[in-house]
Amino acid sequence: MLGRGTGPHVFVADLERPELDDRDRHHLAKALRLRPGDALTVSDGAGRWRAARFGAEVEVTGDVVDDPAPEPPVTIGLAPVKGQRPEWAVQKLTELGVDTIWLLVADRSVVRWEGARGAGHADRLARVAREAAMQSRRCRLPAIRVGVPVADALTSEGVALADPGGSVPTLARPVVLVGPEGGWSDAERAAAPARVALGPTVLRAETAAVAAGGLLVALRHGLVAEGPAPSSTHGG
Repeated sequence: MLGRGTGPHVFVADLERPELDDRDRHHLAKALRLRPGDALTVSDGAGRWRAARFGAEVEVTGDVVDDPAPEPPVTIGLAPVKGQRPEWAVQKLTELGVDTIWLLVADRSVVRWEGARGAGHADRLARVAREAAMQSRRCRLPAIRVGVPVADALTSEGVALADPGGSVPTLARPVVLVGPEGGWSDAERAAAPARVALGPTVLRAETAAVAAGGLLVALRHGLVAEGPAPSSTHGG
């Protein structure tokens, strides 16, 4: 997150010679009503940013600042559902500061984003994440992968399934997978190295994903205290 800097925030390809693409320039000039000379910040999306001024050519006014990546990186995987709810989830997870977002293919997935269809969804979600990162003044764009099989995701270090009866979320398990509306299959539960619970109520998939992201990011930044270590790998 930006520790300083004023004005709107936008991403550019080159911090030494920042150029705005047509969509960003239109948004800044028409929607936000920036005028030549108004302050803004520009970022490369990989943790580096600098202060600048808006105009026909962007004028840099500050040194490049390297914002260190927070540790541990937080990954949320969710199985997509119908409609625009996956876009909403990606938007909110980006605002929260989640580092990696996976759109999963689970045994009971009804919506399956794979192949060419998955590539189209990936492009759209990348745009959603970019706009959310600009709004929330992030210096690092989240990595988004579409069509990730749950079996592959479960091989990641520090992974856990979001599932009732699981343990308290902890930074020892910073990769949390949220299943489809039909829930996890018996095989997926059996393959999971750990499970974490997200509360006493039944959450929709996109709500559970945002809840998991919010909890882990809050733990990472010390906003909430770490709970007791789980007594077993599966909790319960």
